[in-house]
Amino acid sequence: MEFVLFLLITISLLGVGFLVGGRNERKHIADIEVREQRYRELLVTDLKTPLGFSEVTNGTLVFGQAVIGSDYLKTWLGNWRNLFGGEMKSFQTLMSRSRREARLRMVESAVNQGAAGVINVRFETSQIKVKTLRGKRSGLPISEMLCYGTAVFRN
Repeated sequence: MEFVLFLLITISLLGVGFLVGGRNERKHIADIEVREQRYRELLVTDLKTPLGFSEVTNGTLVFGQAVIGSDYLKTWLGNWRNLFGGEMKSFQTLMSRSRREARLRMVESAVNQGAAGVINVRFETSQIKVKTLRGKRSGLPISEMLCYGTAVFRN
């Protein structure tokens, strides 16, 4: 009887994690899409030579940073996937969201400075390991994404 109760509680918690985590992720993606549409006219490229600019004489460094953590369900599913091998699609969405958020924050920074575009855009990523109160490592993956580039202005 205790095993059945434990199983029901575990399944219930995983179900709640699935519903709440999925809702939060869909909400964040919808917010990202709205903000991306707002800045779709701005030139953002990874090229060193800007397209559409005759000559760049002034530029400044702009960057955006995003730190997004995984939820318990994705971590649990990722651990199971790690046992059997294959693509970890749940972590791909995590990385995609952090990449898009960091890029948007960089673009918003450039727009706030009056830039006409951002060139030479690059991404850097790292994983953050969080220690708990007892000094042990946390099992939840946290992704940090840094996006930086050169904001250029029209003469």
